[in-house]
Amino acid sequence: MSGDELIPPSPKYDPAATPPPDDHALFAENEPFALFEHWFKEAKEKEPNDPNAMALATADKTGLPDVRMVLMKGFDAHGFAFYTNGDSAKGRQIAENAQAAACFHWKSLRRQVRIRGAVEWVSEAESDAYFRTRDRGARLGAWASLQSTPLPDRLALEKRIAEAALKYGLGEVPRPPHWHGYRIIPSSFEFWRDRPFRLHDRLVFSRETPAGAWVKSRLYP
Repeated sequence: MSGDELIPPSPKYDPAATPPPDDHALFAENEPFALFEHWFKEAKEKEPNDPNAMALATADKTGLPDVRMVLMKGFDAHGFAFYTNGDSAKGRQIAENAQAAACFHWKSLRRQVRIRGAVEWVSEAESDAYFRTRDRGARLGAWASLQSTPLPDRLALEKRIAEAALKYGLGEVPRPPHWHGYRIIPSSFEFWRDRPFRLHDRLVFSRETPAGAWVKSRLYP
């Protein structure tokens, strides 16, 4: 199979057609969290799988980047929260370089949102509260998995899961001390919307400090 057969063709547009108008609600909005909330509500209604999935990019102390998909588990005016094993690759990278970028891509809406900023831990109380909402199997898995370290075979993981299940029996499974939440505190947002002929809309919000005012601008596509 040739490479051309693997790559979908570019969309076709009528060059004489009238381009869609600017979305007044998009460009009139002066607060990025409110705009994100509006877009995310639409994504939850239309995106078939995991509208809260985001590509999370971190970098180690040398600056070498790394990226993977994670699930955003909460957002408010402070930032975007996700949870993981602090001993994992991303946990170690954040410990070395407490900055991150994330991208939400909603194919059904033909939109994406990018955020960049510093990373902080969420409170212990928040981590405990979220951990209690996880399925029991996922809570046991948080104890069993030595995340991002070499695994001899699947049986080794299943053995550790069985050992964790035996340890806690039918009782409560507490949050491991190495497992906690992180929050990206955005210093910038970019809201991207697909437009014909790759003349996309790009709306940017940026600020100098977490307490600073947002500055809004548009970028060439």
